[in-house]
Amino acid sequence: MSIDFLKHFIEHYGYLALFIGTFLEGETILLLAGFAAHSPAFHLELPWVILAAFAGSLAGDQAAFFVGRYWGKKCFARNEKWRSRAERVHAMLKKYHEVLILSFRFFYGLRNLTPFVLGSSDICIRKFFFLNAIGAAVWATVFGVVGYAFGSLLESVLARIINNVHHVEMGILGVAALVICLLWLRKLVRRRRS
Repeated sequence: MSIDFLKHFIEHYGYLALFIGTFLEGETILLLAGFAAHSPAFHLELPWVILAAFAGSLAGDQAAFFVGRYWGKKCFARNEKWRSRAERVHAMLKKYHEVLILSFRFFYGLRNLTPFVLGSSDICIRKFFFLNAIGAAVWATVFGVVGYAFGSLLESVLARIINNVHHVEMGILGVAALVICLLWLRKLVRRRRS
């Protein structure tokens, strides 16, 4: 993958890729998009990065909620491993209720499973949507700004060392994107095996 290809891809599909990435997963792609928004080479704007991440996260979690609403109990009845995880989420829901719905996307391991499990519970759809929207807005803002701040910090450090920071940013972003793709493929292969 060449740096020119990566730059072209981000310029033309950056917000759509961010939407899809946050629909499926989350933090890493948002941090990278925030980082890219800091660099003028990518033509991404931080407010649009945050909005795309908010929309992707909200849509993904709402979709998982509705899948859980209609098929969650059947899945848990057939799979012991899923049933034990669902029981843990239900126990957390009884203890922390609104706080869990607002914050699950901030905790690794809870982000993908929790909305599915919550869909299988008796939570009102409107209540979940409202709390999920607030949580998605906070999450998108925090991770987008952190990625942007990291880009700012990296640029100031590298500017002292290297005259042309943008080539280094492109290289770092390219390597990071490659690593993320490899990790995602590894995770996908592991899910298919289990």
